[in-house]
Amino acid sequence: MISQIGSVAISLAGGLIFSSFFFLGLYKYFNNKSYLLVAERAVLATCYSLFLAFFCLLNELLVSNFNLQYVAQYTSYETPTFFKVTALWAGQAGSLLFWSFITALFTVAYIFTTLKKMKNLKFHSYLILAFIFSFFILLTNFIANPFEPVSSDIIVQNGNGLNPLLQNFFMAIHPPILYVGFTGSAIIFVMALAASISKDISFEWVQSIRRWSLFVWTFLSAGIILGGYWAYNELGWGGYWAWDPVENSSLMPWLTLTAFIHSSMIQEKRGMLKKWNFLLATSTYILVILGTFITRSGIISSVHSFTAENLGPMFFTFLALLVLYTIFWFIKRKSYLDTDDKIDSFTSREGGFLYNNLILILMCFTIMWGTLFPILSEAWDGNKIYVGASYFNQLNIPIGLVLLFLMGIGPLLSWNYTSKSVLLSRFKTPMISSFFTGLIYIIFSGLFQLYVFVAIMGVAFTLTSILGEFYKSYRKQKRSSNFFKSLLEMFLSNRHKNGGYIVHIGIVLLFIGFIGRAFEVEKEFSLSPGEQIYFSNYIFKLNSINSEARDNHYAFLSDIDVIDNNNELLTNLKPEKRIYFYWNSDPEKRQPHSELDIYSTIQKDIYSIFSAYDAKKNIGYFKIMINPLVNWVWIGGILMVIGSLFAFWPSRRVI
Repeated sequence: MISQIGSVAISLAGGLIFSSFFFLGLYKYFNNKSYLLVAERAVLATCYSLFLAFFCLLNELLVSNFNLQYVAQYTSYETPTFFKVTALWAGQAGSLLFWSFITALFTVAYIFTTLKKMKNLKFHSYLILAFIFSFFILLTNFIANPFEPVSSDIIVQNGNGLNPLLQNFFMAIHPPILYVGFTGSAIIFVMALAASISKDISFEWVQSIRRWSLFVWTFLSAGIILGGYWAYNELGWGGYWAWDPVENSSLMPWLTLTAFIHSSMIQEKRGMLKKWNFLLATSTYILVILGTFITRSGIISSVHSFTAENLGPMFFTFLALLVLYTIFWFIKRKSYLDTDDKIDSFTSREGGFLYNNLILILMCFTIMWGTLFPILSEAWDGNKIYVGASYFNQLNIPIGLVLLFLMGIGPLLSWNYTSKSVLLSRFKTPMISSFFTGLIYIIFSGLFQLYVFVAIMGVAFTLTSILGEFYKSYRKQKRSSNFFKSLLEMFLSNRHKNGGYIVHIGIVLLFIGFIGRAFEVEKEFSLSPGEQIYFSNYIFKLNSINSEARDNHYAFLSDIDVIDNNNELLTNLKPEKRIYFYWNSDPEKRQPHSELDIYSTIQKDIYSIFSAYDAKKNIGYFKIMINPLVNWVWIGGILMVIGSLFAFWPSRRVI
């Protein structure tokens, strides 16, 4: 019964969204606002129908209704309740409905906040939203319907269960957070297009779209960081970023949105860069759809990708229509978006933002080219040329280092113009800090790696620059003898600026974590219980290997003592080798999985993997990695999110 309601709700959503086109047409022809109101209600009713369909599917997953193909494919009786919920986005059909659900949430919020005040944007906003909704609803109704019954008359006694890689807390929260960022970018796209078409780019509009952008950017950032954390803790290769095509697909819109947030400040202050901001705002969502096309078309192989269901041509068509529509209105409104104001000096805050934007876009382009080149080469001559991590590292490490220094240069520049004398006086302290930090690295490490050396200098330069700005603001704001009270007053005095600085500090900490990649070491070995091995100033002693059957897997449990140079026990590691679906009579359907264990400190991680187990010989095969400074990546990511939330949270309501 519930599944039938869900299926009807999806069909109803389709009928409602297509009716909105009809009433929007009547409004355009007769110029009668009552038709616009009906169209608005049709869009809202579409959203409410999608809400109903979403909760119907959630119910069927929780009650294990294996009469539905989707439920049978991604859950089982053994699947824990929490992971039955996460199965909502585990497969193609469920994730598309989930995507539509979040888009509907954003649409309702957009209608009752932004459009309530900016009525001139209503018509074009509803038109573009209706187009976006109609595409996803068509897919959900006819291509990937989550309420599709099982294809045979056989009663399914139990489902297949969820992929073991997805049975992880962080993988459970990473996709929905990232989806919020992806779908939220649709509102930015709609606002940019609607305002340009309506010729209504007001100061209020700039403030509103920047707040939407900050909100979306926060979720995109959190989603990317959580994805890296999941990869590091679950995939067993010791890294958090591999330049996977799907990883790249999330990074590209993050880069353009970051650029937009910076350049929109110039538009807010001086009314400049309207054309540039239009392109950045619209390209963010276009890149999201490009990434979705890559993920769901089946043209790439990735741990992140979905099973191909002939969605490639449809997403490509949708992408092409978005691009053509954007280009059409950009050309048509080019004169309106033009501005007479020019950047007065390239040693100004505006100039710094422009350099920042150019670097971000350059990085986005290099990533896009490396991601798409194998696809394009295969389409051209049938040969798929693999683009490895070395390509991305060779190009993006230098670009990233330039960006690191630019983050430190920006706060030292003034709006409009910065004189040479002021520039030299402001640069003095960060440069000295940078020089001596680099010198200390060479003296104490005894090593010289160019990129590491430059990165360390960049970290010192940027941190000194930002902390100097905090100090100047603190001295200016100080009104109380209480240090913490004065500090709080300083932060609250300009939430947007200080929040941005906190974000930049978070990115600097990310770079500290990246530096650690240059010093990673690893070793693979085999041990029987009682044996030990020396590696990287530690003794690894295998105490035992035991086994136990659990609810949804069979586990081989290792017990490893880690002993330091002082012959003292540092920690005990317990990596596992798990066999999911071990009860299945077909060995091919059993899924082995290594559940790693990590000893983590602020300086380094000791990363242990139980690779395999030979039961006959009672020998375990292990891999140990020593990963310096990894935790700085997670600390930096958390600080980025905190800073963006701080900048987003207004002192008063402005939307």
